[in-house]
Amino acid sequence: MKTRVEKTQELHSRGYNCAQAVACAYCDLVGISEDEMFRMTEGYGLGMGCMNGICGAVSGAVTLAGMKNSLGCENPTSKKATYQLSGEILKEFEEKNGSAICRDLKGVDTGRVLRACNDCIRDAAELAEKILFTKEV
Repeated sequence: MKTRVEKTQELHSRGYNCAQAVACAYCDLVGISEDEMFRMTEGYGLGMGCMNGICGAVSGAVTLAGMKNSLGCENPTSKKATYQLSGEILKEFEEKNGSAICRDLKGVDTGRVLRACNDCIRDAAELAEKILFTKEV
């Protein structure tokens, strides 16, 4: 299977935040332009709220889950399935890294880094590919 994980790393090195790096690497697969996805996910970087929230990379992957699975506001019946996809991404990320909270991952309070940003981005991208895009990447 061809992967886009390395593209996420390249986007991050160009200044995209963690959420943008993951979401923008796959935006064409969910029918949105890179510029629109970049804007949509800008507020998800740095763990939403200066490292107090969910890792931006995970937020980017969950954004992709909604974009891929949602039937839209005219037919709001896809939420349960989207929540399941999002939950699977979050659960697997937490199992691998010990947390999905940016502050914990970066060891802000403990001084013990659980996972670097590039690794979080890689993990979230691999999960997006596995859970959302197994045949499309």
